[in-house]
Amino acid sequence: MEIIVAERLGGKQFGQSTEIYKFEKIKRAKAEARKKHPDILIIDMGVGEPDQPADPGIVQILSEESGKAGNRWYADNGIPEFQHAAARYLEQVYQVNGLNAEEQILHGIGSKPILAMLPLTMINPGDITLSTIPGYPVTGTYTRYVGGDVYPVPLVAGNNFLPDLKAIPKKIVNRAKLFYVNYPNNPTGQVATKAFFQDLIEFALKNNIVIIQDAAYAALTYDGYKPFSFLTVDGADQVGVEVHSLSKAFNMTGWRIAFVAGNKKLISAYGTVKDNTDSGQFRAIQRAGIFALAHPEITHRICEKYSRRFDLLVSALNDIGFSVAKPKATFYCYVACPAGTESGVTFNTAGDFSEFLIKEAQISTVPWDDAGKYIRFSVTFEAENEQKEREIIHEMKIRLQRLKLRF
Repeated sequence: MEIIVAERLGGKQFGQSTEIYKFEKIKRAKAEARKKHPDILIIDMGVGEPDQPADPGIVQILSEESGKAGNRWYADNGIPEFQHAAARYLEQVYQVNGLNAEEQILHGIGSKPILAMLPLTMINPGDITLSTIPGYPVTGTYTRYVGGDVYPVPLVAGNNFLPDLKAIPKKIVNRAKLFYVNYPNNPTGQVATKAFFQDLIEFALKNNIVIIQDAAYAALTYDGYKPFSFLTVDGADQVGVEVHSLSKAFNMTGWRIAFVAGNKKLISAYGTVKDNTDSGQFRAIQRAGIFALAHPEITHRICEKYSRRFDLLVSALNDIGFSVAKPKATFYCYVACPAGTESGVTFNTAGDFSEFLIKEAQISTVPWDDAGKYIRFSVTFEAENEQKEREIIHEMKIRLQRLKLRF
């Protein structure tokens, strides 16, 4: 019998592609660097997830709840207590008032499946999803699966890494049903202004386009910048939803717990898709999430660490010759690539530079060539204390200086 995979996955060509996914290339490059230089520590600035475990208080709640008989049942679309905790969290941290917790909030098994499923609520064959680049590829996957198209909207420095709404062709806008945005942004570290969200809402209302705002990094803010929600802007819940994750804000990446909030009809539609996709996250994890959402001071401590590391990283990069400003949010530093080295090496792509760094300096980064040549440094590198943080950044600086980069 011949197994013929669906055309959306490549059909008869499934599994025959020789193209290597970017993050697989990075993984292979790190493995090769370890093999060639077993005595040299790889400085991993590419990791996009927290370097420390969840707060002990969160872990304690999971321990207490996991063995309770009442938590063994399917959670389906979530327990009401989690929805109400999410509503209180949005009010306390983001000043989002007046949400109906049971009609305008639903949990997900992490933000990734929420973002992936939402096109199933809106996209018909021939429809378009607008999605910013560089960005998270999963936002376009299910649109393509169901016969839609994805139109990439570039984020460039000339527009402060915000999408230029006026530059989207009218023929594309006419077919668009969804628009994914992500602020604070991965990988650029940019934050959105209230004025931008107002323009985005006006754009959505005028063109009947639903907005999906990925707020995975919204709670990670520095130097007086306060967490800011799309849902606080007038008209937001008319046109879209916001997706929040506990992964980054509470170091709960592997716990897989998130929620989506906003437009009642879209939340209901998502709930229908979800109900036919999964049976909900383990109730004990939801209850641990309730504890986390009630303790935003946990996030404050996490932010203090990342802010401290950013200060070290930005200073070191600028001393070397990069032009870097400390981000107001996220744990990413998005850096324009140098032209090459004084010895004559030329970097034609960000991928070239990132590969050069891992091979020649054992520094791992993530390259982005979607809208210019940039690499992403992350401050989630492993360091057990402040002294170790300083040592790692100092060592990174020395290695970069040895390369004699040309800007």
